[in-house]
Amino acid sequence: MAKLELENFVAFRALEGKPLPVGDWIPVTQEMINDFAKATMDFQWIHIDVEKANLHSPFKKPVAHGFMSVSLISKLLEDSIRVKSAKMGVNYGLNKVRFPSPVLVDSRLRLSGDIQKIEDYGDTGLKITWNCVVEIEGTIKPACVAEFISLMFE
Repeated sequence: MAKLELENFVAFRALEGKPLPVGDWIPVTQEMINDFAKATMDFQWIHIDVEKANLHSPFKKPVAHGFMSVSLISKLLEDSIRVKSAKMGVNYGLNKVRFPSPVLVDSRLRLSGDIQKIEDYGDTGLKITWNCVVEIEGTIKPACVAEFISLMFE
């Protein structure tokens, strides 16, 4: 369940420029990494060959795909904030994305950030620009920093 629940877009708009509630930690398992590899057809050994990664990777274990961490932003946002009147939300795009640190298998991730901008979108929607930081537990550098844009409709 979302940490912050708001009744409607009026209440949500009051959060523009304010920080998001920091999310809960979620584990990144080898099964998740393998499933992401299957979905994207990216089977590079550093992600899916545990034995080879343990022996030959500079990280000494498998790492998640960089795009997996950015793909988790939607779920992590959903766990952080909910607008009860919203009927639908969709991803709109990304302006900036960086992957400062690799995500090792069995790491735990969470989301922090803020709502940079909220704009009207059509008759019943909002376009939201989120500043997102996907943190790795116990690591100074984050897994992903992204300016993420979504649409939400009442």
